[in-house]
Amino acid sequence: MSYWHECKVISAKFKMVGRCHFAFIILNFTFVLLAGCALFAPKEEVQLKKATVEELTALLSQQKAAIRTMKGLFSAKVRGGIIPIASRVEGAMYYRRPNAMRLRGFTAVGGELFEFVQAEDQFRLRLPTMGRVLSGSPSDMSEMGKLARPFQLSVWAIGGVLGTGAIAKNETVALVEEGDRYRLDVSGPSPNGSHSIRRRLWFERQTLHVVREDRLTESGAVEATIQYEDFRAIGEAEAVSSVGDKQLVRPFKIELEDGKGQGSVQVTFHELIPNIPLSAADLGQT
Repeated sequence: MSYWHECKVISAKFKMVGRCHFAFIILNFTFVLLAGCALFAPKEEVQLKKATVEELTALLSQQKAAIRTMKGLFSAKVRGGIIPIASRVEGAMYYRRPNAMRLRGFTAVGGELFEFVQAEDQFRLRLPTMGRVLSGSPSDMSEMGKLARPFQLSVWAIGGVLGTGAIAKNETVALVEEGDRYRLDVSGPSPNGSHSIRRRLWFERQTLHVVREDRLTESGAVEATIQYEDFRAIGEAEAVSSVGDKQLVRPFKIELEDGKGQGSVQVTFHELIPNIPLSAADLGQT
């Protein structure tokens, strides 16, 4: 091969490499441009539902009425000694409207820790590990001593699953809009005859689920804060509300923080079965 012919071949190869390199640069630039467009593309606007105080009040009443009975299995993690029995509890819950409830707690290996039964205006707490049985009225749990508060907090927390937070006839409500949430201030009568805020409920405005509840003392101090998460559909689909879900939805995760700084409890439900027949034995009313 002559010298000049060899030079032409080498020159052609360089031109081909140059064209390929240029095409590669253009291709990379196109990918970067497309990625940038995707990165800075406007996000879809979140749709927030509109609701009046009357609609939210009606929604709470409908959620309460939708539950006739409830059976559930749960696990609880306790911190700070809020329940002086165990830090981890496996439990079962039985409920029948309006106020019949049974809670049973077990260790991880199946040992029974407690049985709490409430029926009408009486409760019974059985503690096998302590060999004690306590009873009295839910309005006066002084017989339970230090155990009264943790079980009262537990009943409040589970109320978000049972839908027992409906507005009573002697309560008044006020609605406050807080960005992507509604806050419902619930006031009730005090012993001195005045009305004070006893509860605050926060509704997430995309779904109108109650995601937080504060229980307040008569002086306005926060007695307990309850967070509700992991909402799932249970039971059969039905028209629950014109502004709410088309199917019964309940939180499967509940976190309660004691306002007095005594600790916290996290409840995770594994199963919730609404509106099934429950016997007297299921409710501990033998």
